[in-house]
Amino acid sequence: MKKRVVAIIPAGGAGRRMQSRSPKQYLLINGMPVLVHTLLRLQRNPLIHDILLVVPENDMALVRESMKNAYRLTKIREIIAGGRERQDSVGNGLSRVREEDDIVVIHDGVRPFVTDEMLSQVIRAAMRWGAAITGIPVKDTVKRVQTDETISGTLDRTGLWLAQTPQAFQRRIIEDAYRSAAADHFYGTDDASLVERLGISVKVIAGSYTNIKITTPEDLILAETFLKPSEGSDFSIAGSSVTGTEPT
Repeated sequence: MKKRVVAIIPAGGAGRRMQSRSPKQYLLINGMPVLVHTLLRLQRNPLIHDILLVVPENDMALVRESMKNAYRLTKIREIIAGGRERQDSVGNGLSRVREEDDIVVIHDGVRPFVTDEMLSQVIRAAMRWGAAITGIPVKDTVKRVQTDETISGTLDRTGLWLAQTPQAFQRRIIEDAYRSAAADHFYGTDDASLVERLGISVKVIAGSYTNIKITTPEDLILAETFLKPSEGSDFSIAGSSVTGTEPT
């Protein structure tokens, strides 16, 4: 039986680090909002059936008209009010997941360069292993720095990866993880960290160094640069992906 996949897209950020009056998810890249670039990627993936879009409560009507309807984002099943923190927003999305949904994909609304391959691989990995994320190996030297901004040590970067989204989970696993975190008043730095607390192994799938999260003005400039050599060609950037093996 074919697994049903629902994607939760948290897009409730205020964009303080972007130094912009407009939240980062609504800023334009090549004339189109960052969030729409992201949603179109998920809209096109054949494994994803529905999208639960989580935005600030005051933006719900605007997003429905200017994004869902204007760009014919037919996979958006529901637009949901976000919470105080990202984890709260994802939790609000999880509360709207249905019993028939087998796999839950969670992807940041401001990561517009996610590829179809990344989405498909992480979904298939979750189907097989229960929990999976995308990530990239750390390339730079990592220093531990004290509060006085002096170095206290250099970390061995062997085996260190930077977590990205999309992250995908079997529905019961991520629901249990969020339920446990809420009971313990625990806030993690990503969704996988909540699953790890339950002692469940999480598979890592190779992401891409171009799968950036639009957070600062420099990120927006970089995003425009990424689009220039591949405009109109599904945002693919030659040689940008991490080598990885797709799960069977």
